[in-house]
Amino acid sequence: MNTHFKTYHPYASPFDPCKPILEKAYSTPPNLYMGFQPPNLPQFTPLEALRAGTLWKAFYDPWFSPLEPGKGGLPQ
Repeated sequence: MNTHFKTYHPYASPFDPCKPILEKAYSTPPNLYMGFQPPNLPQFTPLEALRAGTLWKAFYDPWFSPLEPGKGGLPQ
């Protein structure tokens, strides 16, 4: 199953002076998982489209930080 949040584990050197971040997360846009744009996709109104950054609702991605689990980020 495709998810919009991916995680990876960067290399942590034993000689780093700071505590390493063991897991990092990033968001992938929804258009990566659509091979083509189907006809008759639902659309935002013009004002909503300006706020969302896209005309089509299927391509909207409200990115939230992984540190904000209540807003759709990664579960802690």
